[in-house]
Parts: sequence; C-alpha cells; structure tokens
Amino acid sequence: MNEKEKMINGYLYFSGDEDLYKERLEAKDLCFKYNNTAPSDTKARMEIIRKLFSKTGEFFNIESDFWCDYGYNIEIGNHFYVNHNCVMLDCAKIKFGDNVLIAPNCGFYTAGHPLDVETRINWIEFAYPITVGNNVWIGANVSVMPNVTIGDNTVIGAGSVVTKDIPSNVLAFGNPCRVIREIKPEDKFKYIK
Repeated sequence: MNEKEKMINGYLYFSGDEDLYKERLEAKDLCFKYNNTAPSDTKARMEIIRKLFSKTGEFFNIESDFWCDYGYNIEIGNHFYVNHNCVMLDCAKIKFGDNVLIAPNCGFYTAGHPLDVETRINWIEFAYPITVGNNVWIGANVSVMPNVTIGDNTVIGAGSVVTKDIPSNVLAFGNPCRVIREIKPEDKFKYIK
C-alpha cells in the first residue's frame, strides 16, 4: 500500500511522500489561480473548482480566498455556498450535501498528528473523513475536526469547534460544539416582522 492509499484509507502515512507533495502543489496552484481570478469571471472560477474537486453540484459559489490540500477528496452538492477564507485539509474525504451554507473563516480538517512526539516529528499523520448533510448552515469561524458527521438541517453556531458527530435538525454550538436544542417548527417564524 503506497502513502496515498494509506492516507485515503485512514492509516498512518508519511505526509512528506514525494507523490503526495506533488499532488498538494498541483492543488495549491489551482487554488492560487482560483483566488486570483476576478470574482465576476464566474465561468472560469467554476471550471477551476470542477477541475479541483472530485464532484460538484449544479450551482456553487466559493468566495476567495479558498485553500485545500488535494481537492480530489472534496465533494459538494447542489446550491453550495462558501464565504471568504475557507480552508479544507482534504487528506481524507470531505463530503457536503445540497443547500449547504458556510460563513467566513471556516476550516474543515481531516488531517491529524499523533500525540507521540517521535512519530509526529517524522511527518507521520492520519486522516479521517468529514461528512456534512443537506441544508446545513455553518456559522463564521467554525472548525470541523477529523471523523465528524453533521446531520441534515442542522445549524452550527459561530466560533464552534466540532469534535464529535452532530445529529440532524438541531442547533449546536460551543467549544467543544454540543447540541443546544432541536430546531422547531416555530423557528420558521422567528425572524418575520
């Protein structure tokens, strides 16, 4: 099993592997190109993301700056929106459902480093997937850590650090992020004046 196969399958792997390094550089070049393409040139921007990601939905908009490690481990559904300054360390799969909204300064981090110093200083890492369901809203400055699933119709409040799975149909926030309450039918009318 090569280092890429180890990375994708959740085993410890050597992140300094030459092939992985080349793939990261290719992705960083595409991110650089994307971040330096005029916001009004939506056609070119969408083409870059379609080249970078393994799957895209019908409509998406990702504001600059956007950075990822590989790109090929990212899948997005229909009507996907990301505000400015998003980072996706996609050493493992990151999947987003349909109608996902992500506020500014959010990070999705599949990569982790061993606690053992001797292993860590030798560039050994692990990576576990992140899955975000349909109709999810993620507030500003949220960090989603490895091996997390966020259920459908959920809202993650600003500033949260999501370290464990969050179920569907809830409001969750905090550090660590925790369920505060279910989203109820009366929430539909909360902001109507």
